[in-house]
Amino acid sequence: MYPVSDRFLARLAESHTVATQVQLFLTDGRVVDLEHTGGSVTVDRGSTVRRTCSVTIADPALIPRTPSDQLATYGARLRVARGVEYGDGSRELVPLGLFRLDSVDGDVNDGPATLQGKGLESVVQDDKFTTPYTATGTVVGAVTALIQRSIPAADVISLVADTPIGSRVFDVEADPWAGAQEIAAAAGAEVYCNADGVFVIGALPDLVTATPVWAIEATDGGVYISADRGMSSERVNNGVLARGENTSDNVPPVSYLAVDDDPNSPTYWDGPFGRRPKFISSSAYTTVNLCTQAAIAELAKSKAPNASGDISSLPNPALEPGDVLRVMHEDGSRELHQVASFSVPLDPGGDFPIATISAKEDS
Repeated sequence: MYPVSDRFLARLAESHTVATQVQLFLTDGRVVDLEHTGGSVTVDRGSTVRRTCSVTIADPALIPRTPSDQLATYGARLRVARGVEYGDGSRELVPLGLFRLDSVDGDVNDGPATLQGKGLESVVQDDKFTTPYTATGTVVGAVTALIQRSIPAADVISLVADTPIGSRVFDVEADPWAGAQEIAAAAGAEVYCNADGVFVIGALPDLVTATPVWAIEATDGGVYISADRGMSSERVNNGVLARGENTSDNVPPVSYLAVDDDPNSPTYWDGPFGRRPKFISSSAYTTVNLCTQAAIAELAKSKAPNASGDISSLPNPALEPGDVLRVMHEDGSRELHQVASFSVPLDPGGDFPIATISAKEDS
């Protein structure tokens, strides 16, 4: 969860005035605060671009007519935040993302206008290779080079131990962002752009060992509204075979099969669910250890949807995908849920649905 004060979390469950901010960063260096009437920021760990935004503005005069107009979609960026106003005149804002402004449209006479933006992953994703590109060195070095190739000033931080990789040659037209994800997997990690616009190389927290960051409880003063619970076998894999072979580095083939080996799991490899393997490969995986880390990381994502939930609560803009929540339902039952996606409204009365990728009973 994004760092916030205890006062902030307590205020979310109380009647409060919502504070929002939308800033437009123009290509000439100017920063403009945009008056807005609504919108939302969607955060989804399962999407290639983790954060997207939609912002509504009332003034139709801001709809661009030429590439040089204020809201033209040729390099401008949006920074969006939501928080609370305290009764003493102060406020606390939480960033929701830094976005590339992709489109502006609306009724030119009466408005409103709608602004659509995507997280900075889209900048890397769209910068396809026009010549063959070789990634080499270490996971952190190679991923950083791929990102800064498209965004030279990008900040990249790593929360995992760095590890050497084999050389990986990408062909013309290949997707650099998909390449960054492939290489990060060699360290058992994923890469994404966070709410501050910083690229992060990190691993998904373990539901079993992670400390819950927020309680959603159906009690007086709680933030719980409703919840659904379910299980699905769609797109669920209980084994991942990671393979690597690098002829240019003269490295022989290596592989590792990671499986769900928990007999109490509904997706147990040797259980009634059956064997449903997934296969990944990369020339960057030159050792069994690299294959092992990649396979284990992919397995954590592939088997997680066997238990899922959809929770509705009062909005908390500080949540992050991967956060573990403690949920107490109206019947008193307690569960731990891991956040997969949610949508933060920019208007005070908006809903706040949270989809989770895994859940378990809380003792």
